[in-house]
Amino acid sequence: MTKDRRKIQFTGNSTYIVSLPIKWVRDIGLKPGDTLNLTSMPNKTLMVSSNVVPNERSALKASIDYLHTESAENNLRIIISHYLAGYDSLKLTTSKGFSADDRKFIKDSVRQKLIGLELVEESRNELVFLCLLNYTDLPLAKVIKNMYGLALSMLLDSMTALRNHNMEIAEDVIQRDDDVDRFYLLAVRQLKASLDDVELAEKIGIRSPRDCLGYRLIIKSVERIGDHAVKIASNVLKMDAGISDDDPIFKMAELSRKVFASSIGSMAEDDLQAINKIVVDAKKVSQFGVSLESRGDGSSRNIALSMILESLRRVAEYSADIAEVSINMNVKKI
Repeated sequence: MTKDRRKIQFTGNSTYIVSLPIKWVRDIGLKPGDTLNLTSMPNKTLMVSSNVVPNERSALKASIDYLHTESAENNLRIIISHYLAGYDSLKLTTSKGFSADDRKFIKDSVRQKLIGLELVEESRNELVFLCLLNYTDLPLAKVIKNMYGLALSMLLDSMTALRNHNMEIAEDVIQRDDDVDRFYLLAVRQLKASLDDVELAEKIGIRSPRDCLGYRLIIKSVERIGDHAVKIASNVLKMDAGISDDDPIFKMAELSRKVFASSIGSMAEDDLQAINKIVVDAKKVSQFGVSLESRGDGSSRNIALSMILESLRRVAEYSADIAEVSINMNVKKI
């Protein structure tokens, strides 16, 4: 990043002129008569951008060496980091060739975890993935809504599995966690990209760059709530029978789901006192969970129930976190 100082010139009776750095003009490929976009930023700066032949600009490309000294999972983590950083083309290479297991793991994991990233070339020594995602098709609000809907349905189904001791539903909840993670990683990619592109930020619904941190905290809380739905389902699998409908754990589950729904709704709420009430309610739900902790003996059944109760408490606490972030994001600009 370089800084160029330019003097403002005044011409005619009302026009201020500033010259452009020649290197930037040449790098962008501008010529006389082209149009520039001027965007007033919240911090009183002015962003100058160009939309000259945007469709012909080269995509961000990365070449990644596949390390056989590392596990396939560790190599996948490097791929995900490049996806989050905004690379559009990822070439995974190895001189030794991919083993059948590693090849299958990488291809299946990319398909399951990274929205928009598709395998476009494949050989013995290379796997090339291309991101075909159009951000405007999935604005951030829609991504968060999808994450919330998935996490909420997982909570509902995990408690149904607990009530009826339904192993099939519990297994399904665990599998759906991949879908929550896919939207989470997409949202992180969007937020990172929007920090460098104000026009993109506007298209996906981000009002100000300073909101990116708030959204990052919100999507992480929703992702963690999905993880706790998985923990509930996993504990259901350890039990040998269902639970009676009148068990207070189901009241705790209902209260946790309600504050979760309210916390997501708080993102569109302008009344700070109303959002504050959601925070207070969520903390009361967490305290209600504390009052239910005593489960008698230390049998495997009661241990599993205690773990489920702890997950429900964490859902309420993450909901309080979401509402608190909403308060911070809704404070009027100084």
